[in-house]
Amino acid sequence: MKKTLSVLLALMLIASMLAVGLTGCSPQQQQNQQPKEETFKPKAEYNLSVVVGPSFWWGEAAQKFADMVKKDTDGKINIKVYYGGQLFKGKQTNEFQLMSQGVIDFAWGSTINWSPTIPECNIFSLPFFINNYKNLDALENGETGKAVFDAMEKKGVVGLAWAENGFRQVTNSKHEIKEPEDLKGLKLRVVGSPIFIDIFKQLGADPVSMSWGDAVTAFQQGVVDGQENPMGVLIPVKIWQYHKYVTLWNYLVDPVIVGVNKQVWDSFPADIQEIIKKDAIEAARWEKDMCRVGLDDGSALKDLKEHFGETPEITDYIAYLKEQGMDVTLLTDQERQDFINATKPIYDKWIPKIGEDLYQKALKDMGK
Repeated sequence: MKKTLSVLLALMLIASMLAVGLTGCSPQQQQNQQPKEETFKPKAEYNLSVVVGPSFWWGEAAQKFADMVKKDTDGKINIKVYYGGQLFKGKQTNEFQLMSQGVIDFAWGSTINWSPTIPECNIFSLPFFINNYKNLDALENGETGKAVFDAMEKKGVVGLAWAENGFRQVTNSKHEIKEPEDLKGLKLRVVGSPIFIDIFKQLGADPVSMSWGDAVTAFQQGVVDGQENPMGVLIPVKIWQYHKYVTLWNYLVDPVIVGVNKQVWDSFPADIQEIIKKDAIEAARWEKDMCRVGLDDGSALKDLKEHFGETPEITDYIAYLKEQGMDVTLLTDQERQDFINATKPIYDKWIPKIGEDLYQKALKDMGK
């Protein structure tokens, strides 16, 4: 009897161990699993950094994103937008590092501002390289965009979507710019990325890095002659108050990336991640449309009307600048080629910093 009981107990023990082995998981496996919806406890508030103010399309899209996420998660995820660089104390190039450290949860950030930490972002700042929206979309949706997002994730930030600030144009108060010679001696306000200093020095200008507030004062006092920015900035800041001349040359582009700290992202259950990513893509789509209205083949305005049910107040940015009294210059193919030739030394210096492999991926994405 005792022997039979012992055998039964042994069999029960073996069965129990097999059940654990089949249905259980190791501590490491448990650690790698995403949090379950029923155990997920979100923060009361997640912060979101944006460089510009709420009147810019970039800033407006960031708020749209936050509102969509709150609605679509039934109030579980509350994101507060901090405009005008509040979270990085005005130093734009610190934004990515602070997000990677977890000080910032989300950001709608410019590749220009993130390029000191993510050199791959400079692929979009090679002068006269991308030139049009077809090429830009090919890069973002191709191997180039994937490589940029991979580089970000290695440093603790997950890329959710590509938004846009737009192709950058040059304005000034002195004269028309249509050839490299026209830039010689002009004092131009530029952003604080080194490649911008190199480009304008190469073209014979005198580039000065300063905040926008300081730049406006310098324009008014006549100590700075011009600046470069996309339409998404030129129109909200009413650039015609300071400058009469604008050259639409698409010399480089300023994509905006919707990013999130990786630890924050990994804390979300899969269903929450899906909602956030979907809303990031949707808000970025609206913002891209706003940046491109009247500058593309008509696709942006069509999408705004048909997909979003909106018609913006201004539908032809070039005509609008002319209405404000600006002289608008569009380059001929030969004039553009002259600028391309003049900026070739920038490629020799910057491609090794960006990475030859990424440069080749970009060429392949664009079919060049």
